[in-house]
Amino acid sequence: MLTVPVYNPSGTKIGDESLDEELLGGRVNAALLKQAVVAYHANRRQGSAQTKSRADVEGSSRKIYRQKGSGRARMGNVRTPQRRGGGMAFAKRPRDFRQTLPVKMRRLARNQAVLAKIQSADALIIEGLKIEAPKTAPFARMLAAVEADRGCVFATRGIDTGIYRSGRNIPRTEITDVAALNAHQILSRRKLVFTREAFEQFKAIVGVGGGGEG
Repeated sequence: MLTVPVYNPSGTKIGDESLDEELLGGRVNAALLKQAVVAYHANRRQGSAQTKSRADVEGSSRKIYRQKGSGRARMGNVRTPQRRGGGMAFAKRPRDFRQTLPVKMRRLARNQAVLAKIQSADALIIEGLKIEAPKTAPFARMLAAVEADRGCVFATRGIDTGIYRSGRNIPRTEITDVAALNAHQILSRRKLVFTREAFEQFKAIVGVGGGGEG
């Protein structure tokens, strides 16, 4: 059974929350996590680079001079890559880099990313965080108190406008809905921070078969 420490907004530890590691896959599968991260980066690539080949540039297809007897190097028409204004050799063409992962793999990768954070003591819960008016300074002090100020993913239940507006301009801090967490997002930051409500929702998500976005 895993334990996740619970802190109040002042940074004082007030307890622990238990979570069955079997709900998160039991053990960390590094190969699956790598595949999920590679797929995430591949899906962000535009793949729109394009250059002109010799077939795309203007110019006659007539051979400029004969192959032998002129004393010069062999040369084809004016569109060859060796000539200025000619086409590119091995010209780039638009391509789709997208990689697809089954939904179950994405969800398992997300769960195992959370498992990795818990096992390395880089996951925690904040209880009693209430932000009436958006203020960055108090939110930043709270992150510093729980040692999450060097980079964290802060998961909330739904879109909490007060928390989002308080932390959105803090460097290396991502505020996100717990249902939208993905493996790359979790692994790219030092800490994973849940609000109490977000952690309860996460337990409900993984407890019914690992649903959510992944």
